[in-house]
Amino acid sequence: MKNKKINWKPLIYIGPHLLLFLIFIVLPTVYGIYISMTKWNLIGDPQWVGLDNYKTILFDKDSTFYFQFHNGLKNTLIFVLISVPLMIIIPLLIAIALENKGVKFKGLFQGILYVPGLISISAAALIWALIFHSKLGIPNNVFGLNISWASQQPYAWILVFIVTLWGGVGGNMIIYRAAIAGISKDLYESAEIDGANGFHKFIHITLPSIRFPLLYTFIMTTAGSFNVFAQPLMMTNGGPRQETHVLMMYIRSLAFGQGEAIAGKASAMAVLLGIIIVVISAFQYFLMDKDSV
Repeated sequence: MKNKKINWKPLIYIGPHLLLFLIFIVLPTVYGIYISMTKWNLIGDPQWVGLDNYKTILFDKDSTFYFQFHNGLKNTLIFVLISVPLMIIIPLLIAIALENKGVKFKGLFQGILYVPGLISISAAALIWALIFHSKLGIPNNVFGLNISWASQQPYAWILVFIVTLWGGVGGNMIIYRAAIAGISKDLYESAEIDGANGFHKFIHITLPSIRFPLLYTFIMTTAGSFNVFAQPLMMTNGGPRQETHVLMMYIRSLAFGQGEAIAGKASAMAVLLGIIIVVISAFQYFLMDKDSV
């Protein structure tokens, strides 16, 4: 039996992407896991300590790093549990509303909602910080309020969610609009003939037809929310009593903040956060796609 020739064409197509994936994803991940098992200040040589960093972060209640990890993870989970449903439901409702035949200027509304996502989060945070400034801000001056938005709860969290929704709703909305536009109109007409109302058509036609776009946005929005950093940093700088100090802020301050860097502890926190994201993303995929398995 003659040996078959190897077809190199697929490798040519995926080669550049695979190379970039290895350089910018795989190698940093492997190196980060290695650093998480060392004591390193970014200057000298890393000193191998095994799982000591993980033991300190997870179990040593007297350690500052224990508090930082658990407080950061708690605040991150608060952000995820509130922002992810809003980032899924609000864009979906807007997309459905824009599909209504009676709505005019659909392209204009879509553009207005999408443009904020193109603006730098740093610039957006500065704009919103001025809007909610305790002395110069619009709400305090117009309504005669005396609220220090960035240093009082629950207002600090409200600021973070406002900036997040303002910049993130448009992207998911575009995905949903494209998916809904691809649904056959015959399905809706048949449902109307059978007496289905708008809610029934949404539940039994729209949602099943856009299941995979929903799955994609659900997983990507969740992963992005776990990596939240700029909004709480720029809007509240960690908030009162570090109540909006998310995990990525602790990781950044440990690795690159003032004083001696503690890159090993920061890397260990980053690895644990990565594991949490992977596990939750896999669970989401299984939960939403179990019917097709």
